[in-house]
Order: sequence, then structure tokens, then C-alpha cells
Amino acid sequence: MKLLVTGGAGFIGSNLVDELVRQKHQVLIIDNLSTGKKEYLNPKAKFYKKDIRDYKSIKPLFRGVNCVFHLAAQPRIQPSIINPAESFDNNVLGTFNVFLAAKENKIKKVIYSASSSAYGDQKKLPLTEDMAPDCKSPYALFKYMGEEMARLFFQLYGLPVISLRYFNVYGERQSVQGAYSTVIGIFLKQKKEGKPLTIVGDGNQRRDFTYVKDVVRANILAMKSKKVIGHLINIGSGQNYSVNEVAKFIDENHIFIPPRPGESRVTLADISKAKKLLGWRPKTMLADWLKSVKL
Repeated sequence: MKLLVTGGAGFIGSNLVDELVRQKHQVLIIDNLSTGKKEYLNPKAKFYKKDIRDYKSIKPLFRGVNCVFHLAAQPRIQPSIINPAESFDNNVLGTFNVFLAAKENKIKKVIYSASSSAYGDQKKLPLTEDMAPDCKSPYALFKYMGEEMARLFFQLYGLPVISLRYFNVYGERQSVQGAYSTVIGIFLKQKKEGKPLTIVGDGNQRRDFTYVKDVVRANILAMKSKKVIGHLINIGSGQNYSVNEVAKFIDENHIFIPPRPGESRVTLADISKAKKLLGWRPKTMLADWLKSVKL
């Protein structure tokens, strides 16, 4: 099949492209390389250095495509708090452009990468897809707006969209420095450099961590499934760890730094819908993956 991956030079997108290429699909990549990296580009995929905020430049690339995987985004919570306008342009306007281009080119399926940050802090756990959002940051709000656009484009225009809500993705090619780093990426870099691990707040906040190749598998199952069009589906491990526990897996040497605004206290995915509709369940758990990493 002819497939298009926005954000195909990024952390999750490049892992997805590699697997799609391995499965002998024809893959196109749209990425402006603002957070993606040239070295992550698969040489067997066709790369277009384009910006999803520029509708006219991306629309022709959707012609003849069977499925679009929309992963391009301005990631992470803290950068969205510092620069909400840029986050809006990428995560709302950019997503609208992708959906519109897909509609105009009559794409058979679009898979939108949503975020568990939309849940915020809920009174009950685990987190189920029918819970009302509690967005605590511009990033969370804008990614949720993408879900609502997906729903509207499906209901109003018949665009076959699926939204997958990811929970704290980690793994190969995760960012290890700068504003877009994940906690596991930061910890591993600090360990490698012999520095103490920096734990935000008291470290008792709990996160559901999901391995990137499990996320890739969920995307491909969504592409193949006829049951999931119009659905919102959690993609998590169904298990959570405190940041303190994660730190202890890596190194006992750590320090605490002030808490940050806009972040949820606890996340834990209910993945029963993913199991039922996609036949998906996680294959790799965080503790096992960390044991396999050379520290």
C-alpha cells in the first residue's frame, strides 16, 4: 500500500516508518525537521521536507495514498506553556490541514496520534476513553482538539479517522535533551554522563509508560482493522510506576527539583478497548526494557 506518515523523522514516526518499510509498503514522509532528525529518515521512504501548517504544499502529497498516519506535532507540555501560539499552530492548525487534505483526496483511513494528557487528573482509575477531558496545559487541550476534529470530520464528512491516545511513550530514539525530552530519556542520559538523576517534584507522580514498538504495532493494527473507524482508543501498558521507582531502576543517585505546572498526577490506561477492537496488548513492559538497556 501507499502510506503517508507525517512526522516520519521523529521519535515515534521514524520507528513506524521503519516497520512499514520492512513490511514492503510504499512510504512517504512529511516532516519539517523542527524536532525530527535527518538520521532517523529511512532511505527506502520518500521524504518531503514540508510543514503541515502549509496546506497548499502538503495537499498534493496525499494524492493516491491509502492510509495517513498523523504523528507530526509540537510535542510535550512545558514547551506549550512557554509558547502556546506555536503549539496551537502545529497541533491544531496543522492537524486541521492534514484532515482537510485527507478529505479532499478521499483517503481511505487516517490514524491520528492523540495524547493521554487530555485526561488530566481524574477521580477514578484506570482511565477510560469515555471520561470527560481535564486538560491542564495548552498541549493537552490542542491534542484533544485534534480528537474533536477527527470526530467531526468522521461524522460530518465521512472521513475514516481513528484516534489513538498514547501514554508516555519511551524507547529507541526518544529525545534525551532539550525541551522535548522524556523523563526516561533524561534519566538515561544523566546516568551515562555520571550525573545525578533530576526528579521533578516529590517523584510520587505515577505514569503509564508505553514502549514505542508497541505503539507502532497498534498503528499498524488500526490500519488493518475495519472495526475501529471513528473510535478513540487508549494505547498504554495498563501498569504505572512512580517517577521515584523509575529512577531506582536506573540509579540511586538523584536530586529533586521544583514541580512543573500543567502535568497530571497519575496516569493509568484502561486498555480493554484496544484488546477488543484491535486485538492489541503491550508486549514490552518498562522494567523489562530497562534491564535490557546498557546503563
